[in-house]
Amino acid sequence: MHTGPARSVGTPLTVLALVVAVFALVLGGAGAAFAHAGLSGSDPADGAVLKAAPQYVTLTFTESVSFSEDSLRVLSPQNERVNPRPARHVDGKDNTARVELSGKLPQGTYTVAWRVVSADGHPISGAFVFSNGKPSETAAVVATGSPDDTAVGRLYGVLRYLAYSGLALLVGAAAFVLVCWPEAATVRPVRRLLVLGWVALTASTVALLLLRGPYETAGQLTSAFDPAQLGRTLTGRPGGALVARLVLLAAAAVSLRWVARRTADRTGLGGRLRWAGALFASALAVTWAAAEHASAGIQVALAVPVAVLHLLAMGVWLGGLITLLLLLRRRGSDGQEIPASAIGRFSALAFNAVAVLVATGVYQSWRQVGSWEALSTTSYGKTLLVKIAAVVLVLCAASFSRRWTARLGHEASPATATAALMPAVSAPERVRVAQGVGAPTPAAGQEPGGAAEAPAGDEPGDTAEAPRFEADAYRRGLRRMVTAEAVLGVVVLVVTTVLTGTQPSRAAGERVAVASAAEPQAQVVTVPFDMGTANHQGTVQITLTPGRVGENTVEAVVYTPDGGLATVPELRLSLTQDALGIGPLDAKLKNLKGYWAAYDLRLPMPGVWTLNITVRTTDIDQVTVRDTVRITSLPG
Repeated sequence: MHTGPARSVGTPLTVLALVVAVFALVLGGAGAAFAHAGLSGSDPADGAVLKAAPQYVTLTFTESVSFSEDSLRVLSPQNERVNPRPARHVDGKDNTARVELSGKLPQGTYTVAWRVVSADGHPISGAFVFSNGKPSETAAVVATGSPDDTAVGRLYGVLRYLAYSGLALLVGAAAFVLVCWPEAATVRPVRRLLVLGWVALTASTVALLLLRGPYETAGQLTSAFDPAQLGRTLTGRPGGALVARLVLLAAAAVSLRWVARRTADRTGLGGRLRWAGALFASALAVTWAAAEHASAGIQVALAVPVAVLHLLAMGVWLGGLITLLLLLRRRGSDGQEIPASAIGRFSALAFNAVAVLVATGVYQSWRQVGSWEALSTTSYGKTLLVKIAAVVLVLCAASFSRRWTARLGHEASPATATAALMPAVSAPERVRVAQGVGAPTPAAGQEPGGAAEAPAGDEPGDTAEAPRFEADAYRRGLRRMVTAEAVLGVVVLVVTTVLTGTQPSRAAGERVAVASAAEPQAQVVTVPFDMGTANHQGTVQITLTPGRVGENTVEAVVYTPDGGLATVPELRLSLTQDALGIGPLDAKLKNLKGYWAAYDLRLPMPGVWTLNITVRTTDIDQVTVRDTVRITSLPG
């Protein structure tokens, strides 16, 4: 909702300007910002075949990480753990993790499974393999799915949304009472809304605190009450933020009871209480900002207060909308309704809240996305586009609410003034007052107090019916638009909750860039072969792109002894991994008039693969040659 007169041209232009500003600042981002760490390197490297067993396994991440005793596990081919001690940082570098291995490792393929917590409080996980001596026929199998795609992860996400909802109800309802209409504190639905917000936020915070340990370590739901795990949670930054939130909520419960007593006495809702409420709400918002995306990456000193303002604006706007909707739908037994002046004050407050939401959202989008391409190529960017679309719809709904508010305020002013004057003046004076607001003038020769003074249909009560009817119509229109705005606001809240658990685009881009720099973009193998005539050795060049597990493109070119291109009747390629008994996998090369290619060769496992290349040089002559290529795992 916004205040001020409705302007059919100005409102769409304002919406358009805000959207353009969002996209312009998102595009203008530069520099690296990290949240959700990514694995940037390892020693031994993924897929490496070592001549001697390593003493340590070391991982390096794109940002600082924390870990528990089981965060880094090295498993033998028989699925036995070979690192007897937990991980630790290397030389005090908080973006590293190292474990020491057992003294003597048999030959075979070892699996490294890791799960750490990035600086923004979100767990990440992965796995890779290396071989000692030579690859073995079997290797340990570990789950490497998303940390949020578990029972604990899904429940944790629902509780996070419930916590945001509780914050919005608590902050929004309190702001409405303190700023817009103090008498609302005596209205039972508003008091229930305050209690509901407090209960939802408190219950979800307690549950999040208990589930934090299993969420970080991929534990079972039943381990939520493990004292040792809970103790580790309390010493971490996310756990500390949750504890601080519970302390603030306990203080809020005492404060709400005190406010209720002062409200009953019609005292205590002054400026000091408003400042105290603002300070309390800000402290609550800090418990989010200090433990999530804003707390990691560039410009943390600016990002944290911006995140606090964003949360507060969300709460004031969405929680206030829901409070207003309850009051608009309520008509007390004494006919008491929320006055138009209170609606106008909330309209101004909501306008300021939405302005803060847009401004802080622009900065956060720039910080976490950083490019046009990331908007369409990353999960974070696509989710952000959904949020932007929802915000635009909210602004459109708010513009209609603004019009209904202006009409209601315009109609309420003369009707209120007339009603206030009527009981205090005599009957003749009431006629003159009514004339002042549009009543007909008495006929000539008639006394102001005579029978002609109030003909049928012109009684003072009837005079008030028209504005009253119009005011009711305006309230119904406002109620419909506020309902639509509140529903869209809930959608924005849901999308925002999803964003807090999604890897930001900058981090995803940096993770891919680091992995790309560390690993080759293609595997190229050149194999000589006998062309069937004396001293004629040709070569066939095989290029696998990207040369990793998954789908690959294969291109093959045959060269003559002098380096020119050779045309052959047939070229076949198959791949086998003898150590694991996989293959042969037929690449199904197709002749593309100058070279041979296939674009859908899928390799299921990392390691050393044997290339079996068959070249037919004439209608009756062919030769088969072999070579090897190392296929690596997917990055991260």
